[in-house]
Amino acid sequence: MNEYQRTRFAKRIIGCLFNTVTDKTLAVFGFAFKKNTGDTRESPARFVCSHLLEEGARLNIYDPKVERQQIESDLTSTRATNDPERIEKLIHIYTDPYQAVIDAHAIVILTEWDEFKTYDYKKMLSVMKKPAFLFDGRKIIDHQAVMNLGYHTETIGKRFTRNTLLRSSGGDL
Repeated sequence: MNEYQRTRFAKRIIGCLFNTVTDKTLAVFGFAFKKNTGDTRESPARFVCSHLLEEGARLNIYDPKVERQQIESDLTSTRATNDPERIEKLIHIYTDPYQAVIDAHAIVILTEWDEFKTYDYKKMLSVMKKPAFLFDGRKIIDHQAVMNLGYHTETIGKRFTRNTLLRSSGGDL
């Protein structure tokens, strides 16, 4: 994701969540720059998370390789925020993605980890706030399948709506 795409994606998340993320919980999947690394330098996730935090979102972050201390350091550094104490209160790091989604308003995928493709999104949906959103910043999820489960789905470069899906399948609105 280049800088324009990162900004656009963060703004799209906010727009889809009724133009505010203040006091909303977002489960963030992936913080590393690339899958199979723990490297966060130049990671789009750092930028997107910082933008969402500045707007007042609470972030439940899960990444299978990035250490808790690295995520906290990246998001609370003076390069990322003028108020590190406030940011510390808004982020929670999880070692289990199924725990990260409990009571979340949305899932935001920011790294293309292969395991994200195999999650039980139906199980996750059952513990999320409704309407539940899934924002795929890496284009790795079967969007048709998660929309069929009931998620409102957005991805970089393509917009999906459940009504469009129903029309295209001949379903009633």
